[in-house]
Amino acid sequence: MIPRVHKRGTRTIGLLYYLYGPGTHEEHIDPHLVAAWDSLAPDPGRDPEASYADLQQLLDQPVEAAVGRRGKPHVWHLSVRAAPEDPVLTDEQWGEIARRMVAATGIAPEGDTAGCRWAAVRHADDHIHIIATLTREDGRTPRLNNDAARAQAEARLLEAEYGLRRLAAGDGTAAQRPTSAERHKATREKRERTPREELRETVRRAVAGTQDETEFFDRLAAAGLLVRCRVAPSGDLLGYTVALPDDRNGQGEPVFYSGSKLAPDLSLPRLRERWTAPVGQAVESAEEQPPVELEPVTAGPAGARRRAASAVWQAVLVVDQGDDGLVAGQVAGAGEVLDALAKTSAAHTRRQLADAAFAFERATRSHVRAAAGHDRALRRAARELAHGGPALGRGEDGATTAMLIDMVFFLVTAAAHWHARKGHEQQAAAARQTAEHLRAAYQQSAAYPLGVIHERGRQLALAVQRQQAAVVRTAVPELAEQVLGAAAWPALAATLADAQVAGHDPACLLADAAGRRELDTAGSIAEVLVWRLRRMADLPADTSAQPPVAVRATATRQPKSRPYANRSHQRRNTQ
Repeated sequence: MIPRVHKRGTRTIGLLYYLYGPGTHEEHIDPHLVAAWDSLAPDPGRDPEASYADLQQLLDQPVEAAVGRRGKPHVWHLSVRAAPEDPVLTDEQWGEIARRMVAATGIAPEGDTAGCRWAAVRHADDHIHIIATLTREDGRTPRLNNDAARAQAEARLLEAEYGLRRLAAGDGTAAQRPTSAERHKATREKRERTPREELRETVRRAVAGTQDETEFFDRLAAAGLLVRCRVAPSGDLLGYTVALPDDRNGQGEPVFYSGSKLAPDLSLPRLRERWTAPVGQAVESAEEQPPVELEPVTAGPAGARRRAASAVWQAVLVVDQGDDGLVAGQVAGAGEVLDALAKTSAAHTRRQLADAAFAFERATRSHVRAAAGHDRALRRAARELAHGGPALGRGEDGATTAMLIDMVFFLVTAAAHWHARKGHEQQAAAARQTAEHLRAAYQQSAAYPLGVIHERGRQLALAVQRQQAAVVRTAVPELAEQVLGAAAWPALAATLADAQVAGHDPACLLADAAGRRELDTAGSIAEVLVWRLRRMADLPADTSAQPPVAVRATATRQPKSRPYANRSHQRRNTQ
C-alpha cells in the first residue's frame, strides 16, 4: 500500500472536480464518497441532489472563518493505493483506511472533535483520494510535521492487518517517484517507463566510470539527451537539467528534470564527490583498502570483463569484512559496474542486466556515508567496461560475461545481507530483486560456454576423470558428494585438468577457491567453482578453440614448484 502526500493547493473546488470527474482519459469509474469528517457530508457522486459546491463550501467553512487564511495553500491531498495483486477492498474497508490515515497524519487525530474537515473519494478499485482543508474547527492550524512519513508508517500497519502486500519501510533516500500525471502521460504515449525513469537510467549509465564533468556531459549528449547547464555570473557551473527529445509539454517544449529530481546522488555536487578522486588514482594507504590483483592486460570486452571480475570479487571481500563506510562505497561502485555492464551487454542478456541495474539503483543509497575513494577499483572497472565496447555474446567475451555476472551476483548478495543487518529494508529488497535478474542473465550468458567446457569434460580420459575426482575429495571433502553429483561436474573436471596443465596444483587451487567465501547462495556450486578457478588460474573462459584436455594431460609437465596457496600473497585479489 502506497500513500502519497501531494502538493498543497488553494482551490478546494478544483480538486473536487478532478476527484469526481472522468479523469484525464476516462479512468475514473463510479466516483463516490467512502468516508468523511461527518457522516452526513454530501456525496456528489451518488446523491443527485448534492453538488460539488455543496461539499466544497462545507469543507472550506473553517478556512473562511479563520482570519488571514484565505488564498493561502490550504488544501491537503493524500492518495492511498493498493498493490495490483492485492484483493479488492470494500468501501467500508477503504473508509476505515481513510480514518486511520487522517488520524495518523494529524489531520483529524482520533478522539479529537475539533480536527480538520476531510473527505475520502474512491473512483477506482485499487485506491482512494483524501481531501482535507487545513484549518481545524477551533481555528488552529493542524500539526502536519512529517505527515508523509507518518502515512507510510500507518500503511505498514494496515498492510499487516488487511493481508496486503508488505512493502519495506522507507528511509528518505529513495529517488522521487513519478507523479500520477507522469504515469498517465507515459501510458497515453505508450511508453514502457515514464520520462523521469528513462532519464534516471540514462544518466546513471552516463555517469558510470566517468572522471570529470566534460566526459559526463559528452556522454549525455552521445546518449541523445537534451542538456541545459546552469551557470553562475562568475562562470562556475551550478547544476544541470536533462530532457528526452520526444517528451514535450502542452506548449511543445521539452520537459527538463534536474539531476537531483532524478535521484539524490545524481545532483552535480554529489557527482563531483566521485570526481574529486580520479578513477585511476591509487589509494594513499595500503591499509585503507585491500590491494587489487593485477590481471593480464587484454584489449576489448573480454579483457575488461576479466579485470572487472577481479575488482568485483575484491569488493565482495570488503563487503564481508569491512566497516560500514567502506561497504557503502563498494555498494555504490557496484551500481556503476552494473550500469556499465548493462550498457555493453549482448542482446540476449541486455534486458535482464538492464533490469538488474535499474533495481540495484535503490540499493546504492542509504544513510551510511560512503568512505571517499574506496570504490576506485570498481569505478575503474566500470570505466574499462564502457571503453571496452559491447560484447558479442559468443567466444571469450561471452564467456567472460558469464564469469563477471557470476561474480556480481555474489557481490549483490553480500550487499543484500549487509543492508538487512543494518535494517535497510528497501535497499535489501532491491538487492534481492537484482540478484534474481542476475541469476536469469547468468543462465542466458553461461549456457553456451559452460556447454563447451562440459563437452570437453565428458571427453576426458577415464583416468583423468578419476584423478580430478580424487582432487575434489582431497581438497573439499565436505562438498565432494554434492560437487561430483552435479550436472556441471564434467565442466569442473575439465577446468581442474586445464589448471593442472597450466602448471597449478589443482588441489590447492580448488581448496582456495572453495574457501574464499560461502557457497550457500550458489545455484550450482560446481558452476561457481568453474568460474572461480578459471579466473584465479588465468585460464581462457572460452575453450572452444583448445585441444582436448585428455590429449594435453598426458604430457609429463609437472606442476609449478610452489603450490597456489603459497602464492596467494602474490596474486592478491583471488577469488
